[in-house]
Amino acid sequence: MATKRKEQAQDRFEGRILMLGFGLVGQAAAPVLMRHFGLTPERLRVVKPSEDSSGVAKKLGIEVVVARIDEGNHAPLLGPMLEKGDFLLNLSVDVSSLALIRLCRERGAFYLDTCNEPWPGRYDDPSLPLARRSNYSLREEVLAWRLDKRNGPTAVITQGANPGLASALVKQALLNMAADMRMKAEVPESYEGWAELARKLEIKVIHIAERDTQATPQRKARGEFVNTWSVDGFVDEGLQPAELGWGVHERHWPADAARHGYGSDAAIYLKRPGIGTRVRSWTPLEGPYHGFLVTHAESISIADHLTLRENGEVVYRPTVHYAYHPCDDAVLSLHEVAGKNWQLQPERRIVREDIASGMDELGVLLMGNPRGVYWYGSRLTIEEARKLAPFNNATSLQVVAGILGGMVWALRNPDAGLVEPDDLDHRVVLEAALPYLGEMAGVYGDWTPLKDRSPLFSEETDAEDPWQFINFRVG
Repeated sequence: MATKRKEQAQDRFEGRILMLGFGLVGQAAAPVLMRHFGLTPERLRVVKPSEDSSGVAKKLGIEVVVARIDEGNHAPLLGPMLEKGDFLLNLSVDVSSLALIRLCRERGAFYLDTCNEPWPGRYDDPSLPLARRSNYSLREEVLAWRLDKRNGPTAVITQGANPGLASALVKQALLNMAADMRMKAEVPESYEGWAELARKLEIKVIHIAERDTQATPQRKARGEFVNTWSVDGFVDEGLQPAELGWGVHERHWPADAARHGYGSDAAIYLKRPGIGTRVRSWTPLEGPYHGFLVTHAESISIADHLTLRENGEVVYRPTVHYAYHPCDDAVLSLHEVAGKNWQLQPERRIVREDIASGMDELGVLLMGNPRGVYWYGSRLTIEEARKLAPFNNATSLQVVAGILGGMVWALRNPDAGLVEPDDLDHRVVLEAALPYLGEMAGVYGDWTPLKDRSPLFSEETDAEDPWQFINFRVG
């Protein structure tokens, strides 16, 4: 199954957008949001720590306020720029998501981010226990804050491509599989309904399976980190402990794993960085590959929302995690970072205009059904990304598509309080996002992590159940 979508009509939005940060994603998002919502340049303002050296803001006629946001100044600085009905779009790093959500609630403004960020230092403070530096910990803090705040101005957290769009893709993939199996399945109206559908389809494992093949003629140099999106963002999350939603079918506890001991208990963490942890995965075009098990919010939230309990006991939950193969130069960059004891290179280069070829094959891989694995997602080439929106590469436009989907849902549900991607109606998100995702494909395969293993070296595996994490993890 492969489809393309036409652009939809504008959604009504009469407020202003305040954008924090104006890196690759901010520059990519601005023209798309201006077009979709019919914004004049006066209705979009950017706050960033330094002048906009890219020139994109000037080309679009957007005002840039140069200011570094910190714990002490965020409210007096940003508060006067936000009125009721405005939208704060947080695309920065090292600015607390929870602090901004509180501010938006006070001001009556909408909020959306692509990552649940803390104030600086939490990701890389060696005095903090690993569990404290995890996305699980950050999520539990936000969810605890919202316990007595079930309405108010809508604030959407972790809504980019992944996390964000991935949760919508999982729901659509489940419906696609149910239709292919000729199962009578209405669109579930509850978390338990989605979990029951996944259980009926015998889904044991879900990967966010992504292969980025974008490349430039100028290859990575020594002492340089090259990436198709934020270097700082990638390295920050990559140096957090690897995290994964932990399924009920798992019977081999990793020697370096730990539980948090509080909250949903839907996920575990490994006592090693995500960019130092590799797993086997598969996409239709790439085939089998080794990806990085980088912590992401969707690994926790999808597993949590696809949990079934009976008499207080968990009876169903799939294992969920990211399996990311970035562009080839980013892999070389990570290899160099590891060799320098996780110290980032002095030079960073984010590629966009200089990309000569490639695509981002981003989707969700559902495993366990007798028919085989099922991958559903976006195949967006650099050529098509450039046709669809200026100042984009394939990776950034997939993130922008998720942002747009989340904003549209928020505007249609203005009093929802704080929500995660899994709380959103996936149909609304995909309606807005699909025009920017290129070819959408749903493909079955006969791959398993045990298939075609080399006989030259013995490995610890579980031959009775290919969907055990021990079979995915690369030794």
